[in-house]
Amino acid sequence: MFKNLRDSLSRTRQSVFGQIAGVLGAGDITDETWEDLEALLIQADVGVPTTMFLVDQLRGRVASEGLYRADQLTSALKEELRAILVEPGVFKLEEERLLTVVMIVGVNGSGKTTSIGKLATYYKDKGRKVMLAAADTFRAAAIEQLQIWGDRANVPVIAGQPGGDPGATAYDGIRAARARGYDMLIIDTAGRLHTKYNLMRELEKVYSVCQKSVHQAPHEVLLVLDAPTGQNALVQAQKFKESVHVTGVMLTKLDSTAKGGMVFAIYRELGLPVRFVGTGEKLGDLAVFDADLFVEALFE
Repeated sequence: MFKNLRDSLSRTRQSVFGQIAGVLGAGDITDETWEDLEALLIQADVGVPTTMFLVDQLRGRVASEGLYRADQLTSALKEELRAILVEPGVFKLEEERLLTVVMIVGVNGSGKTTSIGKLATYYKDKGRKVMLAAADTFRAAAIEQLQIWGDRANVPVIAGQPGGDPGATAYDGIRAARARGYDMLIIDTAGRLHTKYNLMRELEKVYSVCQKSVHQAPHEVLLVLDAPTGQNALVQAQKFKESVHVTGVMLTKLDSTAKGGMVFAIYRELGLPVRFVGTGEKLGDLAVFDADLFVEALFE
């Protein structure tokens, strides 16, 4: 798993964090050191608020610990980055129950359907009986795309008619999973409607159906974010978090971007844990997020 995560961060490491290592590699700490570090963190999509926080923390450590060489800042930076990635609470998908329900939300184009296929494969390989529900009924190809990924993962897909009620599809999925003895239902949801208000209202309906149909469901609401979109993804995430109580993030396309630093902004600015990272295009290219490995892989 470390190899997958490490490889997926190669662009971030080579283009940005490699430069940070260069900036902190030799010489005394100067005003230029701080300016360069600040610019590179923002370039890595750590985000302005989180970058300012990190630089303030490091300046404080320089004063309190008597650091004076730039290379001494590297280990301090690693520690401060790791401190941002606070340990999340219990991940409810790992708990045993008769039926675990997870909603997957995110904008179209973020890799949502692909991520569902990978997640289904991950849990199927762990011995779970996984079923999918195609509750993105508004986009013509969404149901068909989910069925293709269901076939690839060899898991059944419950689907209604295009343009149908997504809440009804979620309910049908719950009934089918119970009737057939499946213990995990992954629900795809709409990523785009005519207005944000309409989209969020439809997602809230699906959320409500889950709540009323299964005890404490949905047990997780995972938001799929596209790493290359960087800070724009955080704006999207806030809307989803407000409407459907997002509990965690699946970060896609990390291997194709130099903007892996957005993980720190997700934790600090959204207060959400990253649960999974997409490390490639294949069904098995999904890594459970590990904060220690992530920070080490940025610098190694």
